[in-house]
Amino acid sequence: MKIHNFWMKYAILLAKKSFKNKEVPIGSVLIFNNIIIGEGYNCLILSNDPTSHAEIIAIKKGSKYLNNYRMKNSILYSTLEPCIMCTGAIFNSRINKVVFGINNNNIINLTNLTIKFKKNKYINIKKGILFKKCLKLINIFFKKKRKK
Repeated sequence: MKIHNFWMKYAILLAKKSFKNKEVPIGSVLIFNNIIIGEGYNCLILSNDPTSHAEIIAIKKGSKYLNNYRMKNSILYSTLEPCIMCTGAIFNSRINKVVFGINNNNIINLTNLTIKFKKNKYINIKKGILFKKCLKLINIFFKKKRKK
């Protein structure tokens, strides 16, 4: 559990970079053999790219690092449960474990898709790591956004 907290704290630091750029504060870090092989934070507005989600960026960097699109035995940490697009990338990259802070309340998310498609049993999901810290950051962001 301590190792999950350690990497989630790192993902939160990445999410704060999104926050500073006025993007939805989501951070993600991809770990293989206890080292960072990819990291990312939301930068959709900054990059003018709707696929620039934290998880996608981390996965792309991890792919380059390993020189392989398959990232078995890796762990993806994200401050928010991955969306449908990021879940597709997780399935395709064969990431074994996903750890996230807060649930994504969209109907289609990682948890629901993993349950629906039993063939993807190899994805181990751990949720609620540093939940309060992840939630606080995203709540502050949306409160500020609503005030404008």
